[in-house]
Amino acid sequence: MSPVFAGVLQLLALMAALGLAYRPLGDYMARVYSSEKHYKPEKWIYKAIGANPSAEMRWPAYLRGVLAFSAVSVLFLYALQRAQGVLPGSLGFSAIDPDQAFNTAASFVANTNWQSYYGEQAMGHVVQTGGLAVQNFVSAAVGMAVAVALVRGFARSRTGELGNFWSDLVRGTVRILLPISVIGAIVLVACGAIQNFAGIHEVGQFTGGSQQWNGGAVASQEVIKELGTNGGGYFNANSAHPFENPTPFSNLFEIFLILVIPFALTRTFGRMVGSLRQGYAILATMATIWLAFTALMMWTEFAHHGPAFEVAGGAMEGKETRFGIGASAIFSVATTLTSTGAVNSFHSSFTGLGGGIQLLGMQLGEIAPGGVGSGLYGMLIMAIIAVFIAGLMVGRTPEYLGKKISTREIKLAACYILITPALVLCFTAAAMALPTPPHSMLNSGAHGFSEVLYAYTSGANNNGSAFAGLNADTQWFNSTIGIAMLLGRFLPMVFVLALAGSLAEQKPVPETAGTLRTDKPLYTGLLVGTILIITGLTYFPALALGPLAEGLAS
Repeated sequence: MSPVFAGVLQLLALMAALGLAYRPLGDYMARVYSSEKHYKPEKWIYKAIGANPSAEMRWPAYLRGVLAFSAVSVLFLYALQRAQGVLPGSLGFSAIDPDQAFNTAASFVANTNWQSYYGEQAMGHVVQTGGLAVQNFVSAAVGMAVAVALVRGFARSRTGELGNFWSDLVRGTVRILLPISVIGAIVLVACGAIQNFAGIHEVGQFTGGSQQWNGGAVASQEVIKELGTNGGGYFNANSAHPFENPTPFSNLFEIFLILVIPFALTRTFGRMVGSLRQGYAILATMATIWLAFTALMMWTEFAHHGPAFEVAGGAMEGKETRFGIGASAIFSVATTLTSTGAVNSFHSSFTGLGGGIQLLGMQLGEIAPGGVGSGLYGMLIMAIIAVFIAGLMVGRTPEYLGKKISTREIKLAACYILITPALVLCFTAAAMALPTPPHSMLNSGAHGFSEVLYAYTSGANNNGSAFAGLNADTQWFNSTIGIAMLLGRFLPMVFVLALAGSLAEQKPVPETAGTLRTDKPLYTGLLVGTILIITGLTYFPALALGPLAEGLAS
């Protein structure tokens, strides 16, 4: 079987699995967030934190809940890392340095999981399991809660109430993420991923010495790392490590975990707004971009440029032989089009154009299908922009799902789409202009610039993957990428929730013959075009200096 054919078969199998899970999972999540019943374990949690899960919140109160919970999470995770030297199960590791502890705390709370450290050489069992793994659950649940609040903004009228943040947070964790993670961890253990609390031990004798390995609760952390589109690996090699991702089947299963909730949330959206066709339109937009990027990535990596590529069957540098080019390309696109950031190959070793595809996937806003929650609300923001553009073309007041898109709504949507590019481009410019940060670049020229651009794109978009040629464990990069992660996560949420509150207060507008049908293929095409044009106008100059220049020169 040729490597290309094997890659296509894996893509078809993945699509079939996602198709089978789409309807039941999407409907189940709609029931979870629409239910008025509270389970007994959930009531214990509400009592412990002093929350009233039945109290409706307007958008400022909902936002305060998001920010307060996230701030406490950052402080807790930072303190846990700083105290690691005196904690049991630390494996003899000392406390994490202040700048790296801040970076890691910001990273995991912001659902970014950017890592400027070697996991197996820095973090003990308590920090890994009690700190990082816990944030993998709750940071994902926060994103889902914000997405559901925006959906309620479309579904409700003449009220500013968006639900209850604490209820949405707990339900997303207890009823959705936790059950799937338990099943997924069992599957990964069956595939060969490890799950223990063993210490450091030597493995074999090699020329020049022996090799040391850590144990750890790897399978349970790996499954929520992918399911919650987090991305932080237990080991530095991330999902290329055989303890995390042992076989081709586990690799395909992990890609499935990354994509299943973001895609299924489009059905949840359709259910909650009372129109499944609207959910299908958003799904079609996400799927079109995802398939196009996957096909383009596979083409660039399989294309033969010289004898070495021909012998290897493609660009095999930096890729695991047990996965091959096809599976590595699919994994790479899945992680950069979502906010996952997990890697099963060395992104810096992809072809120049392949690296550009990874960058562009994040720069789209990670909306195809995007992170859990963040992908849906990011796509809905772009849907509003597309409706506004269509309204300008025909001279009508734009409407979406029966809500008028007035000056207030479009200003909030515009602020949302401008925040992340501003963070990426300003921090990249500062890093390249100052004398010290460029010293962290492994490569010079276009590829070195791509390393820095990738780092800030990954941080501000809450992705977490890296080109890895950049030494990011410095005070400059730990601090600035940490700031970019926090601002890139929580500033957009301010505008999303403000937009949700504004929409929920509106009176529904009846549909007329002149209303733009947003559940038709024509609108899907308009939405895809809007996304690509906005991203291209924003990032093309930076991409031209980095991956495009490198790709054209090779």
